[in-house]
Amino acid sequence: MQVQLTINKKQHTLNLKGNETLLEVLRDHLSLTGTKTACQETECGTCTVMINGKAVLSCITLAANVQGEEITSIEGLAEGDVLHPVQQAFIDHGSVQCGFCIPGMIMSTVALLQKNPNPTQEEIEYGLDGNICRCAGYPKIFEAVREAGKKMIK
Repeated sequence: MQVQLTINKKQHTLNLKGNETLLEVLRDHLSLTGTKTACQETECGTCTVMINGKAVLSCITLAANVQGEEITSIEGLAEGDVLHPVQQAFIDHGSVQCGFCIPGMIMSTVALLQKNPNPTQEEIEYGLDGNICRCAGYPKIFEAVREAGKKMIK
């Protein structure tokens, strides 16, 4: 089946079987490997992307079901060499330890801050719920979220 997907503002026409997940398409068909694969059971958040501005787990999203939607992966956030404010805040606050969870954390953070650039601690925790940091770097991640929110308000 031929599927047309808009990923990171680019059109992609793919020949798929129809049962491929968006995660598989991103990594295996388009070599967009910033979106990580880990549990494949909706438990870790490493595969988070945005669809129409909403954080979505790509490991359980069928690629064929998101035709006509605006899909953004971690590779689509930066504008050329200029990092997205969330990406920069994660670096500035030392939020990146092993780095494995960071693409999913960043995508969930962007989705949260686009709706609410000044979230409370409770709203941050809720917005990142489902994203697991195996290094337990949550305090620095929370700092980065707050700082990025301030930059996105400006």
